[in-house]
This record gives sequence, C-alpha cells and structure tokens, in this order.
Amino acid sequence: MSGNRRKAFLVSATLACGALLMTACQDTDATASAGTGAGAAHGSPSATATGNAASPSGSPAPGAAKGTKGGAAGSGSGAGAGDGGRKPVGQVCGANDISWSTKSETQGGGYVLITAKAKPGVTCVLPGALPTVAFGSDGTEAGPAEQAAGKQITLSGNAAAYAGVNPKTTAANGGKELDSIIVAVGDNDPNPVSLPVGTITVDKPVVTNWHTSPKDAVPLH
Repeated sequence: MSGNRRKAFLVSATLACGALLMTACQDTDATASAGTGAGAAHGSPSATATGNAASPSGSPAPGAAKGTKGGAAGSGSGAGAGDGGRKPVGQVCGANDISWSTKSETQGGGYVLITAKAKPGVTCVLPGALPTVAFGSDGTEAGPAEQAAGKQITLSGNAAAYAGVNPKTTAANGGKELDSIIVAVGDNDPNPVSLPVGTITVDKPVVTNWHTSPKDAVPLH
C-alpha cells in the first residue's frame, strides 16, 4: 500500500507541475510581444547558451588548439588554450618524431651507433633514460651499458643525439644472427621503428644512454 501511495503522490506532483507550467506559459505569452524588441536588442538567450555549451562539458570549442606532433601538445602552455603566457616546453619525443640512422663502428670491439634527429618542424625531448632496443622475433632487449642515467636532450633542427649498441658482450661463440634492430623511446613508445644494421651476432646486448657527442656513446662493457 505504501508503494501505491508513493506512486499516486508522484503522479499528482507531476500533474501539479504541469498545471503550474501552463499557467506560467500563459503569463509569459501575454508579455512576449511587448518584450520582443528589448530581447532582440540584448541578444537571444538561446544563442548565448549555445555559444557556451562547450564549457560545462569540457569539450573545446571549434578551432581550439589541440596537441599535435612537433611539440604542440607539450610545447604550448598557458591559461586554457595552451598557447599563451608561459614559456614553451617541448614534448617528449616518440620514435615517429625522429629521423633515424645507424652506422657500424669498430671501436670497443665493435658496436652500432644510433643517431637520432628531430624531423623537420619538430621539437621534442629525449628523456634521460636508455633507449629501448630489441633484437629478433623474441624481442631480446639490450641492457644498460652505463650505471648512471643520462640527461634529457632536446632535439630540434640539426641537433642530434647518439646511443651505442653492443650486440654481443659474451666471449663464447654463438648467438643470434640478425640484420635489424627495433628502437623505441622508452618502453611505452607506441611507434617503435626497425633499423637496418647489417648482419650482427646478438648475445646479451647492451646500449648506452643518449649523448650529444658520438664519442660518449661507445658501449664499453
């Protein structure tokens, strides 16, 4: 019975609200024509609501700045729009922001020198951590050739960063024969790249941090 009484109360309340709304509409209609001129002079309320509709939902208005490759996502900072006031800060590089090259070197028993440069129009930051370098279909990953973490490097224009990969650190014969490596900027990089290196033997590989000089990127082990 209590449920029936509650249902009846809700129905009655709905009907009462409907009656009040009808009365309000009749009162509004009586004055609508008199207020039309004033309303037009001050702007339509519905137009104002439409113009601000994006703000409560959190969606940017059409034309608002969005992050893009090349630093817009991380380089713009400021109140709301991301392009005002404060000093730009470069975004973290992804593998697809970079022009890559490799070169076989003989120093230190032989290694592969990886060179990274930002693509034209891109400014990004390589974090002070090891590049992620993997080999073969099983994804054998290179370990650290250095004990300490490196410094972050900003890539833009002709600035370059270098990392050295020693594919074989063991003295014994054996290992995997491969002709390419997979490189990414950290484990969470969604766009790793495959780089040709010629035929190499891989066994317990190591990789250096990023350096601004190729001389510092020799993977001594």
